[in-house]
Amino acid sequence: MAEPGKSPRDDSAVPPMPQPGGIAARARAAAGAPYLNDLNPEQRLAVETLDGPVLVLAGAGTGKTRVLTTRIAHILATGRARPNEILAVTFTNKAAREMKLRVGTMVGQIVEGMPWLGTFHSIGVKVIRRHAELVGLKPDFTILDVDDQIRLLKQLLAAEGIDEKRWPARVLAGLIDSWKNRGLTPDQVPAGEAASFAGGKGKKLYIAFQERLKVLNAADFGDLLLECIRLFREQPEVLRQYQSRFRYILVDEYQDTNVAQYLWLRLLGQNTSSSPSLPALSRQSIPSREEEDGSPGLAPSARPGDDTGIEARPTRTLKNICCVGDDDQSIYGWRGAEVDNILRFEHDFPGAKVIRLERNYRSTGHILAAASHLIAHNEGRLGKTLRTEDVPGEKVQVTSCWDSEEEARAVGEEIEQLQRNDGSGRQHPLDEIAILVRASFQMREFEDRFVTLGLPYRVIGGPRFYERQEIRDALAYLRVVHSGADDLAFERIINVPKRGLGDATVQLLHDHARRKRVPLTEAARALIETDELKPKPRGGLRDLLAAFERWRAQKDALPHTRLAEIVLDESGYTEMWQKDRSADAAGRLENLKELIRSMEEFENLAGFLEHISLVMDTDKSEGEAVSVMTLHSAKGLEFDTVFLPGWEEGLFPHQRALDDQGRAGLEEERRLAHVGLTRARRRAKIYFAANRRMHGLWSSNIPSRFLDELPEADVEITESKGSFSAYGNTGASRFDEMTHFGSSYSTPGWQRAQARGRGGFGGGFGDKGGFSEDGDEYAARDDGTDDALRSPSPLTGEARGGGRRGRPRARLPLTIEGELVAKSTGAVSDFAIGERVFHQKFGNGNVTAIDGNKLTIAFDKAGEKRVVDSFVERV
Repeated sequence: MAEPGKSPRDDSAVPPMPQPGGIAARARAAAGAPYLNDLNPEQRLAVETLDGPVLVLAGAGTGKTRVLTTRIAHILATGRARPNEILAVTFTNKAAREMKLRVGTMVGQIVEGMPWLGTFHSIGVKVIRRHAELVGLKPDFTILDVDDQIRLLKQLLAAEGIDEKRWPARVLAGLIDSWKNRGLTPDQVPAGEAASFAGGKGKKLYIAFQERLKVLNAADFGDLLLECIRLFREQPEVLRQYQSRFRYILVDEYQDTNVAQYLWLRLLGQNTSSSPSLPALSRQSIPSREEEDGSPGLAPSARPGDDTGIEARPTRTLKNICCVGDDDQSIYGWRGAEVDNILRFEHDFPGAKVIRLERNYRSTGHILAAASHLIAHNEGRLGKTLRTEDVPGEKVQVTSCWDSEEEARAVGEEIEQLQRNDGSGRQHPLDEIAILVRASFQMREFEDRFVTLGLPYRVIGGPRFYERQEIRDALAYLRVVHSGADDLAFERIINVPKRGLGDATVQLLHDHARRKRVPLTEAARALIETDELKPKPRGGLRDLLAAFERWRAQKDALPHTRLAEIVLDESGYTEMWQKDRSADAAGRLENLKELIRSMEEFENLAGFLEHISLVMDTDKSEGEAVSVMTLHSAKGLEFDTVFLPGWEEGLFPHQRALDDQGRAGLEEERRLAHVGLTRARRRAKIYFAANRRMHGLWSSNIPSRFLDELPEADVEITESKGSFSAYGNTGASRFDEMTHFGSSYSTPGWQRAQARGRGGFGGGFGDKGGFSEDGDEYAARDDGTDDALRSPSPLTGEARGGGRRGRPRARLPLTIEGELVAKSTGAVSDFAIGERVFHQKFGNGNVTAIDGNKLTIAFDKAGEKRVVDSFVERV
């Protein structure tokens, strides 16, 4: 490829491709294409439609990968393009390798000449290395990993005099990455977003970060596409060279593309004859589907007054671009994926042909009918209905349980029964069983139950519950409290959180302990009485030892669950994660709460630690095992039997998704439920619990609205196989006779259930919590103590002096159809209208209205929100 300023290559010696419809092409066609014989009519149409833009809507289990690879093979076999004239992009290296392998099986070694088959980023780096000087880099530039990025950002924060504890470098790294995923250069970052970090210094730090990367001749992962987009915008000749090179563009998993990937594809997807010098392009200038006028044949136009958009070009012709994806499986919005990319394909590429693959080869009829009926409730979709020629199979089973422990017992007994006989007289392989949870904290009870039953299991997409960093740290504290001679545990947490006790101090302790043949704690007691340590580490070590002595003194006087809360609170470990603003901090706090809850099953700390030792010592053989994973990790996988626990409001759909995104969040949660159901080949089993401990508090739960969105003809109500049932031993009818739990919950699904004679949940659970008559959720308290007189634990919300009883009455938000409803508690807020405040999630804003302790705030970035005043602070 010719560089700018150099003469173009001489193609006179390159043999021409066979002319479409010519003798050579017809002779090739006469030879036949055996790889087309096993395709169904829709798949074959998608393979053979080679002219113009094509969108292949491929539902779950419909042969998406087969269509994509066969299409590439067909292009090569028919001589439509040479291997180096095809651009095929995927999301993972594994998918790229599989694609190349399958194409090679069909057309032979010619596939080895496909240099442009790979992931978005691998192709992006190839382009940038060829034109590095044009984007301010050298061809041998370094790609920084996350650790290097954070280290560089820490240097920039220190140079600006910004407190890294208050404004962590990891948070800034996530913010910059989100901007790059949206294709935003520093000068394009919205003012409100730039002001959300370090008192308005976000944009300045982004600029400094990019400048420093150029000095270091380095790029981060986001730059691999962002710099590509900048190159194409600023160097039209380079863009035209790539547009003319690629005769065909193919994209896998198009529903998972982010804005930067979308812009990159849009630029390459234009024909060379219609590629002017492009203005700066950002997704903000592209109207959402609500803003579109729906005019056919027009590319998206900028909004009035916006000079950064793409002007309408009705006469633009487009390349042979084929995008394959499923709008019903777009579940990664939290990491930047834009479902709108696939929804607006026909607007972006006028005249595009949409081909729907709806014949499913994975699941039975009842499973597909349930999944299709459920996803039909989404408004933001292009529409398709999965069908199968297979037998109807077993109906989707829905089972209610009293609590999450019974849920785990019931699933365990179901799996044991399947092991003995799967209904066909055979043993069910454990490798073909999966448990798909919405949140990782749900895994703990299943793991404990499987250890008790001796069922082998594996956690996919993450460590086992007791192997997670925060759980190991917490257990290390408890092990040292239990046994002061546990050197490995003491060394793990000696400087967690930071106490100024670095490697030099630890080495000094080890040297003294080896010489005196004593544990590290004894060595520490000796060294704090001498001058061998500097004053700061000596003071930190003295405070830590004093804390352990205090906790050991309380070990026999307090319940072990209460002791664990005190240890984690007073050590500063809980506070460390509360101050951490990384995306996984909230999940780590949830796991710590789940750890405390798991201790309630044991009489004392010693019994709990012994149980943990047995769990950690479980054989991790490579044999058959049940798979446990989150729903997000399950995409692309399939199993004979799938268990779907936790279908309750607040958990699934998840409350955070509803609060943050409203109806868009609800639709993504529904797509996640659709993905979960379509992982099952033969049987899908849904569970929900009437009571579950979340956020440290027991609450009575409402079944997920998704249950009422399933078709009754394809669903079977079953009894829990746990030790006792949730609503009495009344057979299948108990799901229809829950009238003894009064509720005024008012979603449309719940109203339909009430019309059929079903009642609500809540109330009547004693101190377990429930719903008040006005629908306001609360955690009940059994005494009248004023909340202000109590000091609740950050882990459980319980009063410090009350053990399991006497929980403060903590009102929780209730979401109805994605709208946050907050009732005034009657307390008068001490904030004033017009006052400038800061909220940890929404950023800075001004108070516009006050209702008791509820504030209406116009946030700079997030718009107007109603929040409780205890969650904001004055700026």
